[in-house]
This record gives sequence, structure tokens and C-alpha cells, in this order.
Amino acid sequence: MRAVVLVGGEGTRLRPLTFTTPKQMLPIVEVTMIERVLSHLAGFGVDDVVLSMGYRPDAFLAAFPDDSCGGVALAYAVEPEPLDTAGAVRFAATHAGIDETFLVVNGDVLTDLDLGSLVGFHQAHGAEATISLTPVEDPSAFGVVPTDEAGRVEAFIEKPRREDAPTNLINAGTYVLEPSVLERIPGDRRVSIERETFPALVADGSCFALPSDAYWIDTGTPAKFLQANLDLLSGLRGDPAPHAKEHGAGVWYGGAGPVVDGEVVAPSFVGDAAFVAKGARVEGSVLGAGARVADGAVVRGSVVLPGAVVANGAVVDGSIVGENAMVGEHARLTGLTVIGGSAKVEPGTTLDAARVPESA
Repeated sequence: MRAVVLVGGEGTRLRPLTFTTPKQMLPIVEVTMIERVLSHLAGFGVDDVVLSMGYRPDAFLAAFPDDSCGGVALAYAVEPEPLDTAGAVRFAATHAGIDETFLVVNGDVLTDLDLGSLVGFHQAHGAEATISLTPVEDPSAFGVVPTDEAGRVEAFIEKPRREDAPTNLINAGTYVLEPSVLERIPGDRRVSIERETFPALVADGSCFALPSDAYWIDTGTPAKFLQANLDLLSGLRGDPAPHAKEHGAGVWYGGAGPVVDGEVVAPSFVGDAAFVAKGARVEGSVLGAGARVADGAVVRGSVVLPGAVVANGAVVDGSIVGENAMVGEHARLTGLTVIGGSAKVEPGTTLDAARVPESA
């Protein structure tokens, strides 16, 4: 089976990290988000994927010069202009010549969904489209999808009040589609698959959905990006980083190994050629390749991306530091502060729930 992976969004909710890097190219414990998505597809026999791209497509082309990643062959479809979700699917599938049942997944969603069961359900019900659903505690921020007893979708209800939601099952962003769906999508304008294409299929009775309790996370916000990293460290999912070696319970060192003279507290990951100085402490965090934590600095419940520096006496607590960024001496980051790639936090600065820089 072939698949379309949607990676064209600008990642506005993850700014400033995405000022320099498409969100799907951001690492989740040293493995890029897109590689984790593609490896999951490969595990269920998908060996041919077309990436539907729009924002910074060159980053993907440069990362995969042999047109393969995570065990699948890659093709690329770069939208000439934003086409929205359905338009992007149509453009990519048509570009790749897809003419049989295929999968569509969002490139910023990480999940352990059983794709084989989803495809089997789709085929058994003779569906034109099948949507994976996942339960959430509060569906008011999502589009909820009520179904009948057979799994036929009855409606799409966008962001209902919590007390009015008929179900807590939401669209999980993984679809099985027949090529006939492509014929329903106009090719000359933006088209939303959630607001236009799926409701038309519901009206025809050809749209089905299957709930799953498998791990699922939309990594599109700083809070969820941080959680996705920490979920791997905590063992909620599989191996934190396939190339890493465990050094004591719950502490992983990447590649040939970092230099660790300070204290690293589980669960944590310290990347290849990273440096934790004597007197520094890394606790429940991800420290990317080549990152440095200087004497007296503390990194707690955070992600410090490759090449970043946390200087003497600085504290990074529950926050994200972008690639090659600098946190100055005795600076303090709390409250899910996000520092963009190559940005600098001046010494002695205290930031809470801040974004640096605020604009590109």
C-alpha cells in the first residue's frame, strides 16, 4: 500500500522553532518526527510514500538525498500554493499516480495505531473513506466524529462545547481512502478534507471510522512537542533513540557517547558529543547531539536541541531550547519558554512562558 504524508504546514503553533526548521524535521529524542512517522508506516508494509510539501521543501530534499527514509521510498509533491488538506492530498496523490486504495497521515502526528486493522476494517465495510479516531479527555478543541453501531460516520462536529459533544472520539489524522475520493476534490482551489470532503462522503453513507486506544499525540504545539519527547524517555512508547545505548536504568547515551562529568538523572537522553560539565545537572530531559551544559547549570524536564549551549549557572526548566541556541550565564527559563534555533538569551535574563524570538 502507498501513502500520502502531509508535511506542508508552516508550523505556526511551534514558532519560533519552525522559523528555521519545518516541524516534521524537528527531532523527537534525536530522530526526526518525519522519520518516526515513516518508520511506523514501513512497519505495516508501506514502502512507497509521497510527501505533500509546501513550507521549506528544500529541508526535506536535503535531508533525504537518496529519496528514502525510515525504510520507505520517497517521492515529493510541492504545492505551487497552499491547497488545504484535501487539496494537498489530491495534488500529491495525482502527482504520484496513485490509483488504488491508499493511506493518508499527518506528518506531525505520532501514533502506535495498528494500520493493518484500520485497512482491514475499511475493506470489510466497503468504505470509500475510513478515518481513525482517538479518545480525548476534552473534545472541545477538536472535531468530534460520532458514528453508528456499524462504524458509519454520522456527522463531523467542529469544536463543540465540552458538555454538548456527542462523543469524545476525534479525528486522529490517519485515513484510508479509495481513489474515487480524489474525484470529489476540486483541483482549482483550497479544499478542506474535514469541512468539505468528508461531510460529502457522510451524506452519501460511504465514510466510516474506527476508534483506537493506541498511543496518539499531535506534536504541533510546544507542550505536545515536549510531551512527545518525554513520553519516549518515560517508556510510554518504544525505544527513545534506536542508536542509543543505555547507561544505567533510564539514561541513554547517543552514538559514540557524550562527555558526562556532571549528574544525569533518569529518565534522560544525552546525545553524541554532548557535554555535561562537572557541577551541572540534567534531569528528565533530552540533550541533543553536541549540546553543552556548563558548570552549575540545571536542565530539568526540558528538551535542548543539538548544538545548543546552556551556560554556567543557567536553569532550563520545563522548556525547549532550539538548535545552536545560547542560554546565557545565570539565565532562567521556565513555564514552557521556547528559544528558537540560533537565538540568544542574554546572561541573567529570567523568562517565563516566553518565545524568543517572537518573529522571524
